[in-house]
Amino acid sequence: MAVHVLSPGLLATVQDAGRFGSRAIGVAVSGAADSFALRAANVLVGNAPGEAALELTLTGASLRFESDALVALCGAAMDARAEGGPPLALWRPCYVRSGTVLRIGAARAGVRAYLAVAGGFAVPAVLASRSTHARARLGGFAGRPLAPGDRLPLGALPRRSAALMAWLAARAAASDKLLAAAPWALAEGAKPPYAEHPAVRAVRGREAERFETAGLEAFFGAPYRLSPQSDRMGCRLEGPRLALQEPLEMLSEAVVPGTVQVPPDGQPIVLLADAQTTGGYPRIAQVAAVDLPLVAQARPGARLRFIEITHREAERLYLEREQLLVSLAASVDLRIKSL
Repeated sequence: MAVHVLSPGLLATVQDAGRFGSRAIGVAVSGAADSFALRAANVLVGNAPGEAALELTLTGASLRFESDALVALCGAAMDARAEGGPPLALWRPCYVRSGTVLRIGAARAGVRAYLAVAGGFAVPAVLASRSTHARARLGGFAGRPLAPGDRLPLGALPRRSAALMAWLAARAAASDKLLAAAPWALAEGAKPPYAEHPAVRAVRGREAERFETAGLEAFFGAPYRLSPQSDRMGCRLEGPRLALQEPLEMLSEAVVPGTVQVPPDGQPIVLLADAQTTGGYPRIAQVAAVDLPLVAQARPGARLRFIEITHREAERLYLEREQLLVSLAASVDLRIKSL
């Protein structure tokens, strides 16, 4: 069982929940830039939430399925369609018949979409993760973005996925179609509040008080434009210059995805999934984990506005999101049992 890559689009990589436990030796976490979309897609097809999926950037891929499959496409709004067949519905489980070529188009909104397949993509694990860190040529498919001709093996089909796929396959056969979507999907209100110009919640960083008062107020008030010079390592922002009260000599200290660093030019950088493990720039803020997907899905030119919250609020929001994903998995199980 495998998926054959006919065209990878602009940038397609294998990503999972991340490479944890190796930061002490300088290895980035990597994983999905939009962790919610990855986890939701996996849960919808019956996988463990952190299973390996495809991360597609701005433009989709063309893929040939060598066997029947159960898939879900979540995240950026990309139009997907079976060649010579119907469109693929987003944010819901869909059956794909063996031999089908699935063509995924450019994103109409957002940046990154995640295609999960029941069983996951069974590329070799490196340091306990299948995520791709292309800069280090680590993990994923040969440590690099996908290329035409790549053949991605699939893992064993989970039992609950098999039951749903069989039910959808029967529906597809009855209507002689290449695809069949489940009659249910992730509720609109359960998705992150994706927006063209998102409001992003953040807590003050360790060096926040070392910035001039006017700069700190501007950061938590004025809009910042997302620069085209952004990637999976970090989003560069353009807006009011953030100046320190006085020169600050710093040793390199820990940074994580969501850390907002301010280099000498005064323009902040929001670190993303491929962020380095340490940095020597002052940290003005830390984006709340639940809102990091909003940054990951913001397109160049988007205006981001940061809203200050407390650590307690950030923790509450995180726990609520985790409970939502637990509830989603339970709902999928109930749906399958009712077939």
